[in-house]
Amino acid sequence: MAMKVKEVSELASISVRTLHHYDEIGLLVPDEITAAGYRMYSDANLERLQQILFFKELGFSLKEIKNIIDDPTFSAEEALHMHKLILLEKRQRLDQMIATIDKTVLHLRGEIKMTAKEQFQGFDFSHNPYEKEARERWGDHAVNEANQKLQQQPADKQKELANQMNDIFARLAALRHTAPDSAAAQAEIKQWYMYLNQIGNYTPAAFKGLGQMYVEDERFTRNMDQFGEGLAQFMCQAMAVFADRNE
Repeated sequence: MAMKVKEVSELASISVRTLHHYDEIGLLVPDEITAAGYRMYSDANLERLQQILFFKELGFSLKEIKNIIDDPTFSAEEALHMHKLILLEKRQRLDQMIATIDKTVLHLRGEIKMTAKEQFQGFDFSHNPYEKEARERWGDHAVNEANQKLQQQPADKQKELANQMNDIFARLAALRHTAPDSAAAQAEIKQWYMYLNQIGNYTPAAFKGLGQMYVEDERFTRNMDQFGEGLAQFMCQAMAVFADRNE
């Protein structure tokens, strides 16, 4: 049964104005407009709206969401699977943080004694699974310099960087079946380039070389593809396009 805009607004907990905006930019166009000018939303419209809201939760812009959903290769089922994996990871992280808060309260009351390590449970950014490969590829100096830059960051900044990395990988994984040179892919790979330069110093050429390592070394490929099969290959191609355009 078709639904009016107000009904959809109440169902999805978003404003009528937002739905009107989605219509105006072509992101969510109702399947029917009545003679009186009322927007009527079909079941297919509601399914698309659900995808839009999931992608918004992951931090995608409306323009990026439209490019993703309108891509002929887009699979709603695969996207839902990825949404679930990302939300499960977020839930695990939140559960760890909640447990740490509860223990910290008891610690402050003097009921238990927390170690320094326990106080930062779930916030560990010290382990880098790629460090060994990076040392072998670029030598100790470059890696030590990057590590020093990271360790100089306060604990809250390190936590923020860890969350940023996971979010960027998740968004790129959602895009991995689109063209690497598409606007959406290049917008996200630019975020990865900017992120890496927060903790290191990458020229476009070095960035391209790093992408090649993602596919040349099966250990990199295996680790990155945990976010979605084919992510390493997609990032390699997208990073090469970005580097060539920014040399």
